[in-house]
Amino acid sequence: MITVLAAASGSASHPGGIAGHLLNFGGPAAYALIGFLAFAEAGLMVGFFIPGETAVVIGGVLAGLGKVNLGVMIVVVVVCAVAGDSVGFEVGKKAGPWLTTHRPLQGNSAVRSTLGLLERYGGPAVFLGRFIAFARAIIPGLAGMSGLRYRTFLFWNVLGGICWGVGYTMLGYVVGVSFQRVLTEVGLWSLLVVGVVVVAAVVFEVRRRRRQRARIDHELESIDEESDAGA
Repeated sequence: MITVLAAASGSASHPGGIAGHLLNFGGPAAYALIGFLAFAEAGLMVGFFIPGETAVVIGGVLAGLGKVNLGVMIVVVVVCAVAGDSVGFEVGKKAGPWLTTHRPLQGNSAVRSTLGLLERYGGPAVFLGRFIAFARAIIPGLAGMSGLRYRTFLFWNVLGGICWGVGYTMLGYVVGVSFQRVLTEVGLWSLLVVGVVVVAAVVFEVRRRRRQRARIDHELESIDEESDAGA
């Protein structure tokens, strides 16, 4: 919601950050960009820099704002996510021996934990890894390196892609629809004023409690001093 507020409060030429730029897209361009980011997270391993769920949630927000079709966005996200992981699997399968020999990956703690997840759970680890930020980018490649059968990988990849894509897109959609409704009923400036009032109230309450705590501490110190003097 904070991301949407920041983007909406900015002008079209100066949106709020990367998310704000993405929120300016619509139609085929939005499908292409969100789909590419969902694909590239594991397929090109850009998930180390741009988490895929961020792009997917923004795709849902765009649907909630009426800039794209929700059903089409979900299909694009799921297909691209599954395809990206499949590419990552093949890259790991082909490049695995060379990487193991020339670039020992076992020294990386995150890689070791992900390999441990694959060894312990097998196919279900592919599903679980879909919901873990770092693992989502590398687990398809590590699955290919581990010798996991592609048929097993594909089943859990599709299942995870559907749950992940639908879940995060719908999350963004709910945020977009809710923001649009609030914006229509109270207006953006009224919403910002309410936010400022809430923050001011919180700051006032925190300062009041600090003063009260300081007064109590001072009184306790005075009592201790009187007790010491009496003794």
